Amino acid sequence: MSSLSWLHAVNHDTYWLYVLTEAALSLSPGPAVMLVIAYGLTQGARRSIFATLGILAANAMYFALSATSVGALIAASPAFFNVVKWLGAGYLVYVGLSAIFGRPSPLTVSRAAGRNGSRWAIFMAGLTLQLANPKTLIFFAAILPQFVDPALPVGAQMLWLAAGSVIPEFFILAGYGFLASRATRVATDPRFARWTDVLAGVLVLIVAALIISVAPNGAAA
Repeated sequence: MSSLSWLHAVNHDTYWLYVLTEAALSLSPGPAVMLVIAYGLTQGARRSIFATLGILAANAMYFALSATSVGALIAASPAFFNVVKWLGAGYLVYVGLSAIFGRPSPLTVSRAAGRNGSRWAIFMAGLTLQLANPKTLIFFAAILPQFVDPALPVGAQMLWLAAGSVIPEFFILAGYGFLASRATRVATDPRFARWTDVLAGVLVLIVAALIISVAPNGAAA
């Protein structure tokens, strides 16, 4: 496909509306934002980037599934929703409770536990969160198709739509991580580290609760 063809591989009348919609959804506080804030607070801006990368990697997987129509089939399966939801939420509950009780985890920062969050563990937390979030799958199965023009190549459109989602969301989530990291110096002080653990753990437990609260049909349980 020529470069000129790529330029016309998406409906530009609706594309920028899609980008604005994605940016607004990324800015609104939700599970992804709360997880990045938790890591920004406890691990600093640089390490919170790995949570952002995990979240965006999960989004990339969903874009690939959407391009093959597999995403719609998965979204139509309540059993798949429940398995993914409970596995992901269970992992986040484990991380949250570990932080609250000061046990080693990718989130804990108290002096007794130290900075236990390896980059890979933080990345996997972000990936697990986004893969386990039913609202993400609902977006790809119900909202994304509204911006796909059936008269244009689906694969090329997905690349455009992925870029319009991943690029702004990266900077938005990185911004949240950076802002949260401004408090890291105080948060990791031995006098306040345990309170930081508790706060971060509570944030992650809220994320898990948000995931559990979504029913297979997309409504709150």
